[in-house]
Amino acid sequence: MRSSALESRQLVGGVAHDFNNLLMAVIGNLDLLSKKLGEDARLHRLLDGAMEGARRGATLTQRLLAFARKQELKAQATDVRSLVENMIGLIDRSVGPMVRIELRAEDKMPVVDVDPNQLEMALLNLAVNARDAMITGGVLTIELSEQIVEVYDQLGVQPGRYVVLSVQDTGEGMGTETLARAVEPFFSTKGVGKGTGLGLSMVFGLAQQSGGALRLESAPSSGTTARLWLPVATETTLPSGRAPNLETKASGRARILFVDDDLLIAGSTVDLLEDLGHQVIEAHSAIEALRLLESGLAADLLITDHAMPGMTGIELAREVRRQYPRLPILLATGFAELEGSELVDVARLAKPYTQAQLATEIAHLLPDGRNRF
Repeated sequence: MRSSALESRQLVGGVAHDFNNLLMAVIGNLDLLSKKLGEDARLHRLLDGAMEGARRGATLTQRLLAFARKQELKAQATDVRSLVENMIGLIDRSVGPMVRIELRAEDKMPVVDVDPNQLEMALLNLAVNARDAMITGGVLTIELSEQIVEVYDQLGVQPGRYVVLSVQDTGEGMGTETLARAVEPFFSTKGVGKGTGLGLSMVFGLAQQSGGALRLESAPSSGTTARLWLPVATETTLPSGRAPNLETKASGRARILFVDDDLLIAGSTVDLLEDLGHQVIEAHSAIEALRLLESGLAADLLITDHAMPGMTGIELAREVRRQYPRLPILLATGFAELEGSELVDVARLAKPYTQAQLATEIAHLLPDGRNRF
């Protein structure tokens, strides 16, 4: 059973990675096209529709990657109680007037180690699933509690301190067979066109990747309870606020060595970088990139894909760190868990990304525009 689940995650992760690459080319070219359309309102509407479709495709791949436990997470100490309280208004609008929301939380809750944006999406998914199960309306109960697990739990909860986020509905409930398949990707009981079947699989993946667990309890005519176990953070310092906004364009013209074996992605990203005013030198393999550096290429920044034949982006980054320690590196990939990534510390940009996101990362790495090693 475990082998089958692992194979399923690997298959889903591989498909999501390839789809991410295709979306990268679509979003990149649409980004550039938007700058060249002039004032034709109809063309801009068509372009906006195409971009929205690409964004929805990106959201779909993120849910697939979440199930495969390969999404890019930015975990930080998070006050779950505040997060839930701030989302009540959105949840209320999403579930509609036929559903009454009840919030129950202990007075003092420890912070947890989780990606707050992904947790918000997970909570919204659970709330919408609960709403759909209550056809004639009902009560949606969101509860927060602290739990301590002292012995390994066969359902997947490791010993430790947790905050448990429970979402309970008074809906139709699920039978044993449906409950057993509930977190499978693309499995849905909502009918064609009424759901992707990725909501619970996304929550399941987030829980597993965050070091926690997802438990589902349900029976026909008895409603469903989803319990999301989140590990208490070891660092209790909460973020002070958002990072300052950066200019879309870097402050100077940089020479960037860009590495990607996919010519479609390479062409699109090179166009994005050149439109930002940078000089770009292309390499279509890690070996080719190393040869360019060894031949005397003076670059300000290395941007590389990860999944490449022969030598991966992580392996390239490790070698560049050894030979050229002052050269900044940006790893652009759709995967979060990369073999060997713990051996080298590099900045990362999740695919698919927009030109603005790319420019922001460059501005972080090259605040003065140039950094010749």
